[in-house]
Amino acid sequence: MVGLNSDASVRRIKGPERPLNQERDRAYVLGALACVDAVVLFDEDTPAGLIAALQPDVLVKGADYAPDEIVGADVVTARGGRVVRVPLERGFSTTGLIARLKGGAA
Repeated sequence: MVGLNSDASVRRIKGPERPLNQERDRAYVLGALACVDAVVLFDEDTPAGLIAALQPDVLVKGADYAPDEIVGADVVTARGGRVVRVPLERGFSTTGLIARLKGGAA
């Protein structure tokens, strides 16, 4: 299951020009992945409520977050679950893409 920020949540966090793709389209792409059983939109700024409700055994987050910055990690590890930090692929950041399109460095 993948928790996905709603468009309103992304705008609050990233600014009024974001997201580049609407929540429906982002959810569709994620849902098409064979490893994804469901996509759940959340409107809050963090998935804390969703994680508390679902009580997952594994929480996956990008490695650009330090372990102590991962929302919900405490909930998952308290139940014996694990937190997995996934390495990011250089050159695929949406923020970096926007900067390059605007002529800046990324």
